[in-house]
Amino acid sequence: MKKILIIGGGAMGSAFSVPCLENNNSVTITEPYSKLFIRNLSSKNKFHSALKINLPKKLKFRKFSSSLLREKFDLIVIALSLSGIDFIGKQFKNLNIKTPILVLTKGLKYEKKNKKIFTISEQLKKNYNVSNISILKGPCLAKELARKNQTSVIVANKNINLAKKIGKMISTKYYIIEFSKDIIGIEVCSAIKNIYSMIIGAGQSLNASSNLFQKSVIEMGYLIKYFKGKEETTLGLAGIGDLYVSAAGGRNSKMGSYLGRGFTFKTAKKKFMPNDTVEGEQLAREIAPYILKKIDKKRIPLMNNLLRTIINNKKLKIKV
Repeated sequence: MKKILIIGGGAMGSAFSVPCLENNNSVTITEPYSKLFIRNLSSKNKFHSALKINLPKKLKFRKFSSSLLREKFDLIVIALSLSGIDFIGKQFKNLNIKTPILVLTKGLKYEKKNKKIFTISEQLKKNYNVSNISILKGPCLAKELARKNQTSVIVANKNINLAKKIGKMISTKYYIIEFSKDIIGIEVCSAIKNIYSMIIGAGQSLNASSNLFQKSVIEMGYLIKYFKGKEETTLGLAGIGDLYVSAAGGRNSKMGSYLGRGFTFKTAKKKFMPNDTVEGEQLAREIAPYILKKIDKKRIPLMNNLLRTIINNKKLKIKV
């Protein structure tokens, strides 16, 4: 039995506890921010309002604190939103955490000072001296995982043996783990697929969307290679696998459908999705200063058009 700490009580962090518990681990979950999720997880029946299920009774909830982070765990899982990475990075740095880390969070960070885009693992290493980081990405809907529907994901670490050690801790018959050394490629893929799922959603027919899907995969392959990842990663779970799930019915593709119908982003957000977080939009605003200046627009016309559409609040114009 291994001891696992999950930081982040949202849908994905809570759903991730299910296979970890089924694999006979001792699992503790904590939530630094959300009062709603704290109430959910600390309640007697552990009903999670986002997942709409009762979580396993064996799941332990603990109040977030530095003393909790100091306790001995075999694995610490980061399942916070992108905005929480700086917060937890500072905590780890102050406490000099050496426990193996597994990052579920998806996203990229643009640093104006260095004029560079960093992945989450790079950000944690560079800014907070966090080491021994593995990442977990792939086409995984939290509600499906929580209900034990078959799910395949990929764990990446340059030391493949460490990745496989983590895989052994968390895998079940329905939670299937693949492995990779390409941390950068997988992190970049898992982030930019949110933007490309908006683009695919903009197609107003299956024919148009399939064409945009094909062109999106080509652009993703170019960007992965540009950021020093492996182009073939685009064809894996973190690439077309995750892109398919997002384009098939996520919030990003939903927003894309409104953009494809001629609405500007601000109008569509206010009129149709006022309470929804659109991750692709957040990422677009984060990386646009770099992408629009540094990368040849002829190589990534879809990405270029969508970034300008969101940044300038213009109508989307994409030639299929």
